[in-house]
Amino acid sequence: MDIDTKMEKEACTVRIEGEMTIYNAIEIKKGLDQCLGSAGEIRIDLSRVTEIDTSGVQILLLAKREARRLKRGLKIVSHSQATRSVYELYNLAHHFEDLRA
Repeated sequence: MDIDTKMEKEACTVRIEGEMTIYNAIEIKKGLDQCLGSAGEIRIDLSRVTEIDTSGVQILLLAKREARRLKRGLKIVSHSQATRSVYELYNLAHHFEDLRA
């Protein structure tokens, strides 16, 4: 798993590559927390996620909740087939309105 965080002015882009599973949940959360603490807008790129489990979904839901609480914008800019499949399996597509883009 690789997580790349890039700041550009007021926006932070987090690109996650590989597995979003319980085995690397802490590392992913740290990367997202870093952006939530310093950027006005957060973009999460999931286009290279190869596997996602319940822990990965929980982190995304937590990031969305924290962004709302902190009055920050958060958008998932790209979804992999693995993430789309899990959203459908858990009936969570409505929580990730970004899927329509």
